[in-house]
Amino acid sequence: MSSEATSAGSNIVPIPEVLPIFPLPDVVFFPYTYLPLHIFEPRYREMVEDAASTEECIGMALLKDEWEDHDQDTPPIFELGCVGQLVSVNPLSDGRYNIVLKGLRRCTYLEQRVDTSYRQAKVNLLSSQEGEELDITLRGTLMESAERYLESKKAHDLCQIIASGKLCDQTLVNSLSAGLDFTSVEKQFLLESENLLQHARRLTDLIRFKLPNLQSPAQG
Repeated sequence: MSSEATSAGSNIVPIPEVLPIFPLPDVVFFPYTYLPLHIFEPRYREMVEDAASTEECIGMALLKDEWEDHDQDTPPIFELGCVGQLVSVNPLSDGRYNIVLKGLRRCTYLEQRVDTSYRQAKVNLLSSQEGEELDITLRGTLMESAERYLESKKAHDLCQIIASGKLCDQTLVNSLSAGLDFTSVEKQFLLESENLLQHARRLTDLIRFKLPNLQSPAQG
């Protein structure tokens, strides 16, 4: 049985009930974003090969802090993650892959016993952000805070993209959450927001909390 999901600029994508999951210690994946990955470990090469030949979906999950102290085959993960669609698969001559995932939907994972070398989980898709909108005041506050943050980091190109006002609310909130240099735990906190409004508020608060500690461009 498959569910369906949409993402910005895409058609409906079928999402299988059970997916391969790719846990990483420092990557949090968001809907409406793109994630390039270099795949070199044998079990995840197998995962890419299988996904590319079937449903083309992979679930990304963040490893918990204590993952190094556990069984290396199944270290603990946060149960809430994001499903991605394989939109680019570039095989390399030595068997490695460069891939790109397109973020579709947030989900929760229930791991399954499988005979593959990689982990798999039953996924429960969470509510989509399609159709959700931010009020003008919150969007304006978020954009102003983000522009200040990016200017302090001298990320002028990204600042211009934000200032253009061309990004829809979902793309704006998720792209900032993915792209700003927050810790993985902070990003997981953002991903676990109940809806777009809460996500935007958490993101704005996090940016504002960090701003006073940043060195302004005018300072040495």
